[in-house]
Amino acid sequence: MEVILLEKMGKLGDIGDKANVKSGFGRNYLIPQGKAVFATEKNIAEFELRRADLEAQAAEKLALSQSRADKLKEIGTITITAIAGEEGKLFGSVGARELEEAIAAAGGDVTKNEISLPEGALRHLGEFTLDVQLHADITETITVVIEAE
Repeated sequence: MEVILLEKMGKLGDIGDKANVKSGFGRNYLIPQGKAVFATEKNIAEFELRRADLEAQAAEKLALSQSRADKLKEIGTITITAIAGEEGKLFGSVGARELEEAIAAAGGDVTKNEISLPEGALRHLGEFTLDVQLHADITETITVVIEAE
């Protein structure tokens, strides 16, 4: 299925690029979310008329994401206290939701979907480096320290 991207998508392309995607991905995610339209002659013509507006919106989103990244850079390190056993293993875990709340308490603005936990939830005491992808072009690194109560 060929679609025209209405916003920059990580590995698919930039605004206005034609991308071949699987039918389910296009019909169930890209088109309902407003991230793409079918690549028909009519849609191509309509897109060319809207291109300037879409690029201005994309620049505005990029500027907003950059300001959020600057706030995260100022915060630097997030400290979370949790109940742990003798060996440093947590009773439970620290997931994306807890990290989102801790960052918000420190003055940052992220959603749990933007926090990358490649190995799953954090289950041990210590210092961890995590990536927060705020935009397709902007990824900020934060340090999380988990201490025992």
